[in-house]
Amino acid sequence: MTRHTKPQPEHPSAPRRGRTLSCISSAFLAFTLVAVTTPAADAQTRTGASGQSIPRFVSLKSDRSNVRLGPSDGHEVAWTYVKSGLPIEITQEFENWRRVRDWEGKEGWLFHSLLSGRRTVLVTPWEQGTTTTTPLYAQPDVDSGVVAYLAPKVLANVKSCAKGWCRIEGRDYDGWIDQTRLFGVYPDEVIE
Repeated sequence: MTRHTKPQPEHPSAPRRGRTLSCISSAFLAFTLVAVTTPAADAQTRTGASGQSIPRFVSLKSDRSNVRLGPSDGHEVAWTYVKSGLPIEITQEFENWRRVRDWEGKEGWLFHSLLSGRRTVLVTPWEQGTTTTTPLYAQPDVDSGVVAYLAPKVLANVKSCAKGWCRIEGRDYDGWIDQTRLFGVYPDEVIE
């Protein structure tokens, strides 16, 4: 007969040693499903250890950012981002560590110095692998004329957002896009 005991809660900075990968994967999957199915909870803002609001979007500062399973150097590296500028959402703070979530819903911990307050977005990353493009307009109006069509996962800098439109720019484009077509800004968020 197998005896099950209730696990004791761990401090967020305690290294997770001795757990199997399947246990971590199962816990991560369960948390991800809860996080994905409860967007209203994420819509509530609170103040983190930094004094800034949570959740909030930032971007990666470094071309090489190790995401860890917990908020310390003692935790294993779960994966590494290899492109600076990617938008990422901060969902929790612990001392100098930030729990982040990317457009795929993957979550982990990054040291705060790897993050920048610069606002960037990905255009429709959820449509990768398709031939769907998103129009970029001259003005925040569908009748203003299309200046470019952007493919999924195009990375852009945010200049401003208001009334459901964001002005974004990249190397070869500058224009207005429907805010719902972007990962890196919240619906109806105003950025000046």
